[in-house]
Amino acid sequence: MKVLVSAYACEPGQGSEAGVGWNWVRQMSRFHELWVVTRAKNRASIEQQLPKAHLLNVHWCYLDVPSWLRLWRKQPHGYLYYYMWQLRAYGLARRLLRQVSFDLVHHVTLVNYWTPSFLSLLPVPFLWGPVGGGESGPLAFWWSFSLRGKCYEVFRHLARRLGESNPFVRLTARRAALGLATTRETETRLRRLGCRTTSVISQVALDAEEIARLGTLRDGASDVFRVFSIGDLLHLKGFHLGLRAFSRLHSRAPQSEYWIIGDGPERARLERLAGQLGISRSVRFLGAIPRTRVLDNLARCDVLLHPALHESGGWVTLEAMAAGRPVICFDVGGPATQITHESGVKIHAVSPRQGVAQLAEALERLAMDPDKRFQMGEAGRRRIGEHFSWDKKGSLMAGIYSGLAESHFQRAPQAVVA
Repeated sequence: MKVLVSAYACEPGQGSEAGVGWNWVRQMSRFHELWVVTRAKNRASIEQQLPKAHLLNVHWCYLDVPSWLRLWRKQPHGYLYYYMWQLRAYGLARRLLRQVSFDLVHHVTLVNYWTPSFLSLLPVPFLWGPVGGGESGPLAFWWSFSLRGKCYEVFRHLARRLGESNPFVRLTARRAALGLATTRETETRLRRLGCRTTSVISQVALDAEEIARLGTLRDGASDVFRVFSIGDLLHLKGFHLGLRAFSRLHSRAPQSEYWIIGDGPERARLERLAGQLGISRSVRFLGAIPRTRVLDNLARCDVLLHPALHESGGWVTLEAMAAGRPVICFDVGGPATQITHESGVKIHAVSPRQGVAQLAEALERLAMDPDKRFQMGEAGRRRIGEHFSWDKKGSLMAGIYSGLAESHFQRAPQAVVA
């Protein structure tokens, strides 16, 4: 098949949006011929990697907006810049369509459901996603956020509502032959926008080499039960709830520690909270540390506590599972689709008090049951190998491509088919 891919963010060796774009392109080039439209700024890193990546079926189309508009890349004008880039991508796609008979158009990045893709206007079957962003922190938890966190949630909610009312976003949803959502919450919003056919597929996965490296991490011999969390220290990560849950565990199991890896604007508040709870000596804020040190510390820990209240992905949960560590999380967002009851514990996010109590209960159960931790860890390893390797994701998407092409062929008028 000949596929036109919109990948605004696409860079090798990166996480987040850029890594998602690069890995989807890398996987789909195993099966089909791709024309990838991406930002001109990504060119150097992509071409540096091409001799190693062997992406023989990819035609790269680098695109940028006029120089006088590039100042809009930074917030608060970032989305205006993205809209202008999308318009230019549409013009380029129209020109390409005169030369290439595309079977499918696939919007890969940005992974955001409340911004449109103008490539959906092309007379070609359009695949949207996986896109995310439909997740929200439960309102009952907002009072536990810092003032900064409350303001963030309010402005995010308003921005999302504004995006949903955008006629181009609604047109993108209606024209999508299939809308892929990263979470159940986003799938609901895609349907409200007019997406007729939807499915939930996580946008994140791990390379085979990464899975193998994480699989070599074994439990360190220690009498201390260590809980760890990894991520930017933001209100939405829920680390303030994690500290409260750990304090309850620590009162019953003094031989326990909580290691928090990452940095961010909430750090001072979290450190004060640890002092107020009387657990400062058992909580280690390790800051933002190199990848090798992250793995060294992960090998010395027993359970990942990931109390995030909304996120569409959740790379750290995959890494913990690949390393054979059970995961405790809320049953919301991306982690809810990744974790099963065999590989971890999912807590319903009803209220802060209920959430903290049940997080603490889950921690205590796993602290007292090493065999259960081992069983969950092994289940997590199997789940990563079966569902969250990039190779498996590529095969899954290849099947989706074929299904869309077949359904379009069946719907097409006979004269067009001929």
